[in-house]
Amino acid sequence: MKLAIVVPCYNEEAVLPETTQRLTAVIKRLVSERLISSGTVLYVDDGSSDNTWTLISRYAAERTDVGGLKLAHNRGHQRALWAGLEWAAANVDAAVSIDADLQDDEQAIIDMVRLYKGGADIVYGVRRERTTDTWFKRTTAQAFYRLMNALGAGVVYNHADYRLMSRRTLRALMQYGERNLFLRGMVAQMGFPSAYVYYDRRARFAGESKYPLKRMLNFAIDGITSFSMRPLRIITWLGFAFIIVSLGVIIYAVAEYCAGRTIAGWTSLLVSLWFIGGAVLLALGVVGEYIGKIYMEAKARPRYFIEQSVGTAVDDGHEG
Repeated sequence: MKLAIVVPCYNEEAVLPETTQRLTAVIKRLVSERLISSGTVLYVDDGSSDNTWTLISRYAAERTDVGGLKLAHNRGHQRALWAGLEWAAANVDAAVSIDADLQDDEQAIIDMVRLYKGGADIVYGVRRERTTDTWFKRTTAQAFYRLMNALGAGVVYNHADYRLMSRRTLRALMQYGERNLFLRGMVAQMGFPSAYVYYDRRARFAGESKYPLKRMLNFAIDGITSFSMRPLRIITWLGFAFIIVSLGVIIYAVAEYCAGRTIAGWTSLLVSLWFIGGAVLLALGVVGEYIGKIYMEAKARPRYFIEQSVGTAVDDGHEG
């Protein structure tokens, strides 16, 4: 069994030496316990502006268990991860995806491989505790999972992108044609035999989080609009509700007019106009998000271009 550990990177020079040491140690242990025959840590540099690629190139030159892909431009975490998984689908028997910041317990990979050996095609890494997160981040993250499931996305609660996937699930995933990627939703809907490994989330080893509030909100919007039509249905039902409310306001306005108290209805009319106006703008915004998705998909542009590669069989200039 050949295993790849796919690690998307964006300005991770501060943590990369420790990440390399820990992940290669996991591979060494897996080989020594004869759970795998060989393993590779595949870094995918998502257009970093620091020395991330320099470090990846050096490690790949010094070791046989490290390789790297450098994207020609910053394409975002999900597309960088896709690039690594696409390489894995063609070269290994299974792949584990994990972030470079070491917040996810790398020792859980050993349990993932054991479950894979037991017949699971997908093994999800699920966070047992989030005590290292701030109250705000923990609360908003949990609200995000609940909202996604309420809207029908079916994501695994407290699971990010830390998972093992077999070759057949990787190849099945590569058949998805969309450019708007939300991998934790796409993988969860594939339906292959799955299992779970629980672990405690740690504090970031070094560097700064690549997901501030603005990016978290954008990611949530992408996830919702990529996997659920329910916001559009909610708008339809709200339209019916506003019609009913407006009929009530019309009846009230006519009654006030007949009673000679038209000035008294000014406040309710003003509030109604502001409320309905805001609702219409919100509805247009939601519809606009979906139209934007259609626009991006219709252009069908490549997800990424590989500028350089080290320790892999991918040619420079490869597109995905």
